[in-house]
Amino acid sequence: MRDIGNQSRQNTEQYANNRAENSHRPFRRRERGMTRVRQPSTLQKFTSTHASVYNHFNHQRHLESRTRFKAMRDASLSQWRELIAV
Repeated sequence: MRDIGNQSRQNTEQYANNRAENSHRPFRRRERGMTRVRQPSTLQKFTSTHASVYNHFNHQRHLESRTRFKAMRDASLSQWRELIAV
């Protein structure tokens, strides 16, 4: 870096340039919550249920307008309440 005159741009903080590890943070957060699960079958049940519920309510808020997002969220919630009531 010194030879090419770029030393001032070098970032030497411990985790600053570790983009690969930082991209895994959400996964690691979920993984940490699942450490109490003792059996793989229990984990499989949890993840399949969690995935279906998450997909039902995940409407990618950043892609929709506020009014459309709220309408889709309300529709999902009413469908969910119908499913739970049965």
